[in-house]
Amino acid sequence: MKIFIYSLLLSLAFFSCRSSRKISSIVTLKDSAMVVVNPAESDSAKTVRANFLKLNEKKIQFNTFSSKVKVDYSDDKNNRIDFNAFIRMKKDSAIWVSIIAALNIEAYRVLITPDSIVILDKINRTVQSKSLSYLQQITKLPFDFKTLQDLIIGNPVYLEKNIVAYRDQDEKLSFSTIGEAFKHYITISKNDLSILFSKLDDIDVGRSRTANLSYEDYVIAGPWKFAETRKITLSEKTTIDVKLDFKQVEFDKPMTFPFAIPKNYRLK
Repeated sequence: MKIFIYSLLLSLAFFSCRSSRKISSIVTLKDSAMVVVNPAESDSAKTVRANFLKLNEKKIQFNTFSSKVKVDYSDDKNNRIDFNAFIRMKKDSAIWVSIIAALNIEAYRVLITPDSIVILDKINRTVQSKSLSYLQQITKLPFDFKTLQDLIIGNPVYLEKNIVAYRDQDEKLSFSTIGEAFKHYITISKNDLSILFSKLDDIDVGRSRTANLSYEDYVIAGPWKFAETRKITLSEKTTIDVKLDFKQVEFDKPMTFPFAIPKNYRLK
């Protein structure tokens, strides 16, 4: 079961705030094309900040969400797996996942709430009930429910207010922010402010923890533009690649979250 749940959760979340600490140094800019934001507030800096504010205003707002997702997982230990999953979500309340194995058989059903996770192994007829910190243990990456929710929807995460540098690239705009846990480099489309690429680096350089996330194949889903293809690369001691292909995306439709636990299931 672990490889299924591990790959799914890594597909949905890659970082969250660790124990906060003071930032004593500014971002080291490796790209000479990046322009440091001047406190004097140049016209260019004002334009960057204006786009930043608009990006936050364009976050997808929803009550419910559902989609079919094809997950392709691989790592540097030659583990490879692919499967389909169905996701249903109620904002700030529940994330429901059904994982489909070979022969179109439901292998697992997962229910995540802001403080817990329950996993039904429908093949071995077992059930696990854990606190949300269980996700942190199996992925070795702490995160919270809201971050997981935003990642599924495609909203930006860990986008701090203090922009330290930017880069103007014709039809694209990139900027860097720094927070108490991560340095974030994000690239957006100037045309509609769609996210194209996001890179998170751990402030603790000793960990060398990095996440790269690309957004592709935007479609219209209800009133929103939604990236149907996501590619995630996670690197620390090992490297993990996950590709997510979303289909049948729907917002704000009536839906249920069936999660009855059969009496003959064994507690694991």
